[in-house]
Amino acid sequence: MTGLKARLRAAVYLVLRTGFRALPMSEGQRDRLRGRFLDRHSNWVPPPARGRLDVAGGDGARRPLVRADEPAIGHVPYRAEALPATLPATLVAFYLPQFHPIEQNDAWWGKGFTEWRNVTRALPQFEGHVQPRLPADLGFYDLRNPQIMREQASLAQEYGIGAFCFYYYWFSGTTLLETPLRQWLADDSIEMPFCLCWANENWARRWDGRSDDILIGQQHSAEDDIAFITHVADYLRDRRALKVDGKPMLLVYRPHLLPDARATAQRWRQWCRDHDIGEIHLAYVQGFERPDPRDIDFDAAVEFPPNMSNPRSLTADQFLINPEFHGDVRDWRELASEIAARLLPDYPLYPGVNPGWDNEARRSGHGRVYLHASPRGYRDWLSTTIHKRLAPVPASQRMVFINAWNEWAEGAVLEPDARLGHAYLEATRQALRAPATAPASTRPCVVIHAWYLDVLEELLRDLRAVALRWRIVITTTADRREAVEKALAAAGLQGEVEVHPNHGRDILPFLQVAERLYQEGEQVVLKLHTKRSTHRRDGEDWRRELTGRLLDADRATGIFDAFVQDPSLGLVAPEGHVQRLDYYWGANERNVGALLARIGLPAADIERDTFVAGSMFWVRLSALRPLLDAHLYRSLFEYEAGQVDGTQAHAIERIVSLVVRHAGAKEQTAAAVLGLPFTDGQPYAYARKG
Repeated sequence: MTGLKARLRAAVYLVLRTGFRALPMSEGQRDRLRGRFLDRHSNWVPPPARGRLDVAGGDGARRPLVRADEPAIGHVPYRAEALPATLPATLVAFYLPQFHPIEQNDAWWGKGFTEWRNVTRALPQFEGHVQPRLPADLGFYDLRNPQIMREQASLAQEYGIGAFCFYYYWFSGTTLLETPLRQWLADDSIEMPFCLCWANENWARRWDGRSDDILIGQQHSAEDDIAFITHVADYLRDRRALKVDGKPMLLVYRPHLLPDARATAQRWRQWCRDHDIGEIHLAYVQGFERPDPRDIDFDAAVEFPPNMSNPRSLTADQFLINPEFHGDVRDWRELASEIAARLLPDYPLYPGVNPGWDNEARRSGHGRVYLHASPRGYRDWLSTTIHKRLAPVPASQRMVFINAWNEWAEGAVLEPDARLGHAYLEATRQALRAPATAPASTRPCVVIHAWYLDVLEELLRDLRAVALRWRIVITTTADRREAVEKALAAAGLQGEVEVHPNHGRDILPFLQVAERLYQEGEQVVLKLHTKRSTHRRDGEDWRRELTGRLLDADRATGIFDAFVQDPSLGLVAPEGHVQRLDYYWGANERNVGALLARIGLPAADIERDTFVAGSMFWVRLSALRPLLDAHLYRSLFEYEAGQVDGTQAHAIERIVSLVVRHAGAKEQTAAAVLGLPFTDGQPYAYARKG
C-alpha cells in the first residue's frame, strides 16, 4: 500500500507541476511559490530514479579508485604565465570560511569539526563518481593560520581571480566563522579585493537552510538590520572592499527571508550615508529567487549555478557501487550550455559560472551530483560568459561570479586538487584571453606505441617515405627507451620518446599523449602501434594491412589533406576494419556500458554502431574531447597479462567511433576519403565473432 500511495502522490505532483509551469506569472513570483511549497511539502517531490545494480558484474565490477589522491589523465601542474594586460572582466569567486574549528561546530558535530571532516568521509556511490575529492598544493589547511589566506589570495590573483566574496554568518549579534575574515581585514599585506555575502538563512543539520532541525536560526528585524550593518561597516570601509562605480559591494544570499527586503535595503543605505561610508552597491544571489532587484531597492542580482536550473537526470544510467544510493545525478554539461546561452535580463545581473557540483560529502548516500564537469567545459562556459554574454555591458561593469573557490564538500572548487591539479585555475586564466580561431593544421602528429622494436623500425621507414612534416611521439617502456631512441636515430628522424609502464596496452599511453598534444594545440594525429597479435598466425598480415591503408606513401598525404580541407572530418579508419559492435561484444559489453556512462555518452546500439578493429586510425583531437574530458584514472586500466579481450583498453577501442560522432564529427574510411573503390562483403578475417 505504501508503494501505491507513493506512486499516486508522484503522479499528482507531476500534474500539479505541469499546471504550475503553465501559469502566467513572473520568474520572481514562480520562484517564491515554488520555495514555499518545497519548504512545507518537500516530501511530495518524487525521489530520483535508481541507478543500475550491477548484478551481472560480479567480481568483475570495477571500483573507480585505487587511491583517492591519484592524478588523472589531464592533471595540470602549476605554471607561471602572464595574464592579459587588460582583463576583460572582474572574476569574483565565492569563498567558504568553514575550514577551522569553532565552539559551535564542536557542540553540533563533534570536537575539532571542520569542513574537511565532511570532505574526507565521502565515498564514491557509482562508477566514475569522483569522491573523495582531496586538496593538493594548499593541503588540508586551517584558516586560523593567516599565511593560508595570503597564499590563497596570491594563487587566485595569479590565475585571474579579481576578488573573493566571503560568505558571512550573522545570527542576531552572533557571528560564526568570522575569525579568518577579521585576520584578512587586519593583514594589510593582502592586496586582493573582497566583498561579503550575508548567508541569511538558518543553519540546519541537513546543510540546506530549510526550516527543520535548526542548529541556529535567524531573527530578522529592523533592529537586527542596523546591528548587522554596524558590525560589517569595517569591511565596507576597507580600502580593498570590492566596489562598483566607487560603491562598496554587499550581497544578501536570500533576500526573501527578510520580512521586508526593501525596508532593510533602505535602512542600510541610510545608515551608511550617515556613518561616512556613503552609497553602497547591494546585490542578491539568485539561488532560490529571481525578482527584479529594483523591486526590493537592490542594485543588481548575481547568478548562482547550479541553482535555478534543472538539467536532465542521469541517475538511472549509473552503475552503482552503493546499492543504497538515493541521490540525484544531473548533467553538468547541460547546466553549462543552458546558462551560457541565457540572454541578460533588463535589470542589472552579474552572470555566474560553476566548475562543478557534488554535495555527496555533506549528504552521504543522498547527494546531488552534477556529472561530466571538466576544466575545458568550464573554460568554454566562462569564456562565453565573458566575451559574449557580457559583450553589451560597459567594460567597467563586467563582473562574473564563480561558485566557488573552495566549496570542497559541495564539489565546487577552483583550488588545486589531487586529481587534476591546477586544471581549473589554468582554465580560468585561459578564459580571460580573447577566443582565438584555431589555425589550420600544418603538420600531422604520429603517436606510436612501441613494444616490438623490429616492427617499430618498419614503421619508421614507412614514415620517412611519406612527404609530410611529422611530429613523432613514441611511447614505450623504460627498458626499451634506449633502443627506441637508437631506432629513431638510425632512421634519420627526430621524435619525442615517452616512458610508460606496461599498462593499458597502446590505449592508455595514447590517451595520455593525446591529452598533452591537445593542450598544446595540435590537431590531427595518426595512431599506430607495433601490433603483432602473437595469439594469431596472421598477426603480421593484420598489422601490415592496417598500417598500409593508413600510412602508405600514396595515401597518408591525401588523408592529411582531407583533414585540412574538411574541419568536420573527425576519424579516418582503414577500410575493411570497421566492424559492428555486436560481432565482438560478449567480453566487452559490461565494460563498454559502464564506460559510456562514465563519459556521458548514450548507450550503444550494438547492431548499428561500429568500431575500428585493430585500434589504428587517423583522428582529429577535438573529436576525442568527450573521452579526454572524462579525465580517466590510470588505475582503471589493467596491467598486461596477455589478455586478448575484455579489458578496459578493449572497451576504449570499441567506443572511439561513438565518441567522435558524439562530438559532432564524421567518420570515413581511408578508401572513401581518397576516392578509391572498396567493397567489404566478407567476414572479418582477423577475429571471430563473440
